[in-house]
Amino acid sequence: MRTRHAGAATLAALTALTLAACGGGEVGGGGGGGEETGGSGGGDTVKIGIKFDQPGLGYQDGSEYTGFDTDVARYVAEKLGYSEDQIEWVEAPSANRETMLQTGQVDMIFATYSITDERKEQVAFAGPYFIAGQDLLVAADNTDITGPEALKGKNLCSVTGSTSAQRIKDEYATDVQLVERPGYAECVTALTAGQVDAVTTDDIILAGLAAQPANKGKVKVVGNPFSEENYGVGLPKDNDTCEDINAAIQSMIDDGSWEKAVKANTEGTGYEPNADLNPPTPAACA
Repeated sequence: MRTRHAGAATLAALTALTLAACGGGEVGGGGGGGEETGGSGGGDTVKIGIKFDQPGLGYQDGSEYTGFDTDVARYVAEKLGYSEDQIEWVEAPSANRETMLQTGQVDMIFATYSITDERKEQVAFAGPYFIAGQDLLVAADNTDITGPEALKGKNLCSVTGSTSAQRIKDEYATDVQLVERPGYAECVTALTAGQVDAVTTDDIILAGLAAQPANKGKVKVVGNPFSEENYGVGLPKDNDTCEDINAAIQSMIDDGSWEKAVKANTEGTGYEPNADLNPPTPAACA
């Protein structure tokens, strides 16, 4: 990862943040593996991987990048000393994220990237910055489907290759009828057309879909999550920025920017993050 040499004031501020959020751990210590360029505003960039196709989280519309993940990424990048025009957004498909970090295609990833022990064998994580849960999206006037157990005999849509719908069939409703679509936008289209009864994936992804202008008032998140997904910032194993990123996440939570970002990207959906889990406390860097 490319690192920046900030001025004394910036280093002092980052050190203070780190002491507050990470118990006084030392900044640095890992090899960046990339080119070092010094001085603020010197033309260096940070490559941040996001989803390009998840409305409300990571979404590309021409030259604009929107969503909760991008809002968190911008905040963190600013705390690390990068201005908006120094961010290079890179599409990070789920199947490619570990490889992209290992080969230096990106410096960090904010892309609904759940922290798991298996992934931690290949990459490092800062955060979590959000804890999601698998949930259901249903028609706005639906009162029958209140959780996964209520899907018996219903049609349930999820994305091709996803394990979320199969999990419901295996654990909650054996006779649910699974319907696959290439993307979640197509699942929501099927839901609003009455072709399926529900859509399933992480709750904040569903809320982002429900917040889109074409879907507002037509669908709602049930609000009964039945899993925990800790969204972290993916980093190379040899990074030296985990503690600073954790400090930035904690700062975003403390100054109210985190809550504003959640509300802005789920407005009008009735969605509320699980208050028992959110906002989360970033875990200590390994």
